Amino acid sequence: MDRVSPLTRSRMMASIGSRHTKPEVLIRSALFARGLRYRLHAKKLPGRPDLVLPKYRAVIQINGCFWHGHHCPLFKWPASHQQFWRDKIIGNMARDKANQRAMDRLGWRVLVVWECALKGRNKMRMAELVDRIEQWLADAGGAMDIPCPAYCTLNHPHDCRQQQPYLYPKDVQIGTAGKWAKPQPPGPVGLE
Repeated sequence: MDRVSPLTRSRMMASIGSRHTKPEVLIRSALFARGLRYRLHAKKLPGRPDLVLPKYRAVIQINGCFWHGHHCPLFKWPASHQQFWRDKIIGNMARDKANQRAMDRLGWRVLVVWECALKGRNKMRMAELVDRIEQWLADAGGAMDIPCPAYCTLNHPHDCRQQQPYLYPKDVQIGTAGKWAKPQPPGPVGLE
């Protein structure tokens, strides 16, 4: 049961912006303080990534765990309007996957920083996070994710300090020409 009325919940969810979020501003400030320069939300790149570092041919996406379906301690499937939220979140995941593939084809490297790396009981120190971003830029490696350390311990058999891209669930499908296809319902919807 939701603690607020449907009208209040709708207003609250509609007020959440997709740009200039608190995690994004924190990372931007820290990178700028270290001398890194970037562009914001480049319209010519797939998915309009949060930060574009042309010097390194790299982009940084700062993803909210709820909106992008990151199965970490901060993510929980909503109890109301379950099918709507499942379609919405799985659609976001499919779009993320398609955008990442398009970036790869264009020769751009992608780093995804998850909200759980910056928030919650298991968050990383900002200095450590920025060190990892700088190391990734210097190494000129491929795609990488930075989730919270607790997520790595619980859900990944690999060492998250290595450059490993986020593995999307099997029910996220990409259609032809890189467009996302609406996934089939994954079965009974319940809280996970």
